[in-house]
Amino acid sequence: MIGNRHETDRGVSIALTHVLTIGIATILIAMLLMSGSTLLESETDRSARTALETVGERLAGEIANVDQIGNESEDAMISAEHPRTIANSQYTVELLDRDDDACSEGSHLLADSETPCIRLTAQEIDVTVYVPVAIDGGVSGSGNSVAGGTIEIAYDSADDGNEIEITEADR
Repeated sequence: MIGNRHETDRGVSIALTHVLTIGIATILIAMLLMSGSTLLESETDRSARTALETVGERLAGEIANVDQIGNESEDAMISAEHPRTIANSQYTVELLDRDDDACSEGSHLLADSETPCIRLTAQEIDVTVYVPVAIDGGVSGSGNSVAGGTIEIAYDSADDGNEIEITEADR
């Protein structure tokens, strides 16, 4: 009888070992997946921030060019194509005037709080970037939001001053 008892104990021991091994492996795989998703999320945020900064710098250069052309010829307009989405997220662009506190409050990286800026905001990722714009005139419709994609930049030499305005291009 003693021999039968040992065979039964050995059978339970093998089954218990398999259950524990599968349980530990499952826990390790779950932990790896959770840490991988956190890493992917932080990389997505960083990628979106970099892409928004790139689009913002390009747009700031285009706005400065329109301002320079407008200063020489009274009126100017260009249509600038940019990506519609950044990191699978739609984004908005706002041109903010010198008097808007969002430029100075939104980013401590802006060297001069008296400079107009562009605020780019990705909706699904919740990333906001501020980029300074070097223009001589003012901004028309400060704070008006324009969806990413094709953007029209217009310089208007109105009676009340020279102003830059951005609008969505007709699609």
